[in-house]
Amino acid sequence: MRSYDVIIVGSGHAGCEAAAASANLGAKTLMIGMNLDGIAWMPCNPAVGGPAKSHLVKEIDALGGLMGLATDATYIQMKTLNSSRGAAVHSLRAQSDKYEYSAWMRNTLQQIPNLTMYQSMVTKILVENNKVIGVETSIGEQIGAKAVVITSGTFLQGKVFTGKKSKEAGRASEPSAIGLTRSLKELGFDFGRLKTGTPARIDSRTVDFSKLEEYPGDNELKHFSFLPNRPILKQLPCHATRTTEKTIQVIKDNLQESPMYSGLIEGVGPRYCPSIEDKIVRFVDKKSHLLFLEPEGRKTNEIYLQGCSTSLPIDVQWLIVQSLPGLEKAEIVRPAYAVEYDFLRPIQFQHSLQSKTLPGFFAAGQLLGTSGYEEAAAQGLVAGINAAKYALCLEAVVFSRSESYIGTLIDDLVIKEISEPYRMMTSRSEHRLYLRQDNADRRMTPFGREIGLVDDYRWNHFQEKLDKFNNCISKLKKIKIKSSDEANQVLEKYNQAPIKDKNVLSIYELLARPKMSFQLIQEISPEINLDDFSELEFELDTEIKYSGYVKKQESQVDNFSVLENRKIPEWFDYQKLQHISSEAREKLSKIKPQTVGQAARIDGVRQGDINVLLIGLAAR
Repeated sequence: MRSYDVIIVGSGHAGCEAAAASANLGAKTLMIGMNLDGIAWMPCNPAVGGPAKSHLVKEIDALGGLMGLATDATYIQMKTLNSSRGAAVHSLRAQSDKYEYSAWMRNTLQQIPNLTMYQSMVTKILVENNKVIGVETSIGEQIGAKAVVITSGTFLQGKVFTGKKSKEAGRASEPSAIGLTRSLKELGFDFGRLKTGTPARIDSRTVDFSKLEEYPGDNELKHFSFLPNRPILKQLPCHATRTTEKTIQVIKDNLQESPMYSGLIEGVGPRYCPSIEDKIVRFVDKKSHLLFLEPEGRKTNEIYLQGCSTSLPIDVQWLIVQSLPGLEKAEIVRPAYAVEYDFLRPIQFQHSLQSKTLPGFFAAGQLLGTSGYEEAAAQGLVAGINAAKYALCLEAVVFSRSESYIGTLIDDLVIKEISEPYRMMTSRSEHRLYLRQDNADRRMTPFGREIGLVDDYRWNHFQEKLDKFNNCISKLKKIKIKSSDEANQVLEKYNQAPIKDKNVLSIYELLARPKMSFQLIQEISPEINLDDFSELEFELDTEIKYSGYVKKQESQVDNFSVLENRKIPEWFDYQKLQHISSEAREKLSKIKPQTVGQAARIDGVRQGDINVLLIGLAAR
């Protein structure tokens, strides 16, 4: 049989990043997709980024991944969210052209050496001597590999629901993957069942936009990739409408027709992205819900009705859509639906995303219980890196939660038991003041270079930018502003403390103050030329303002590292720890953390349990 170093099963966002990373690291890689015309498809909202998700995309880009570049090449609209709040929660969000995005990704993958794409359905993992040796397809073809990465999304035993009618499918009009779940269960893997959904698509020609509020993109354009010369594209506006009393009544009158409320769907849905019927039931006191109309592409009339996912029958969907202001005569192009699917419980995997029990077997994406393209892509990148490292007999790469959102995501997945689709949020990172999207390139590019994914072009650009950034910081510390009546009058006007008599402060010291800006510095001292800082103004200002907080977090990270570096042997018997709770003993035995730091983050394990664990480790 033909053979490869690494086989990637799936061609969605996780599969694409995994395939690119593996091949770019020198592994002979095969990506198998059920439909190669749907590479990197966006079956739900064609958008990338948003709170915490933009951090993942920028880290993927800094490491040499593809999602940021693809988004920058195909955006319809760019917008920075939370811009009125602190920089730690600023998040870039793009509305993408779903057709152009898919085409860009396929074209890019086709140009990567060592990467072959193949259309088929994998139904079995081949194993010999408790090691992966390849896969078998639905037509009986066996293909050899040293490592296999499964990125099957919502396709494993997928079932699509519209009202009480259902069919076997991974997405609308696409067959589910049959056989692979059985193969993996025979190998001892534990599965659960999750649910997600998508709203109806509307014909834009049937919408009365005069009744809707317009949401344009940002005038000051930003991109996801840190590389220069990103394309400047014409932006299209999004629009907003709201549910009405009629909408709410229609949903209440038809709840019994929802497969979620009639018991047909057993899988748990995403808490932070509920269906419209969930919103009506859970938020009884809310009289109206905001919905967004977002274009799906430049060459299509289809509009995505964000915030209105549902699995209600199609006749009810028409009533819901036409109860909305501006959509009274709207035509549905594609009905909404829910999809229920199998997922692998992620605690069965290491931080490298390799199975704890089956060497050479990796998984990533929605298959591991996450929700969102960005989470999938981040996992795909990590799984692809480590599958290639495994196949080439190199050491695995592990991302720390103290150094990246990618590390936080994976640590949460493999340490905490997932019972609902996991969504990345800034609040999940205890190091978020340091792990900002504006410094992702400075944090992650050196790591990407060390791994082998950052090429010379990106590295040279990064070094030039870093040198310029460091030179600017140095200059800002050297340029002084003396105390004067004129300077203090400006400071007083903006409720800033004056520069004390005969004192001098550097621009760096002044910028460290809240609400101080380069523009205000220029007003205080017009003779100072600040042109040298204009290109990096936001990053410089943010870095300076957060420097004090970052030092505190670095101290916390140092303390965190003590426990994180304390290894727990694989053979350690938690049952012999007499003075910990039975829940902690059960969780530790089940998850088998590799370090004390990981053990401390397991739900149900208390500080007292950790103290006993440390004593037990010292006594062994």
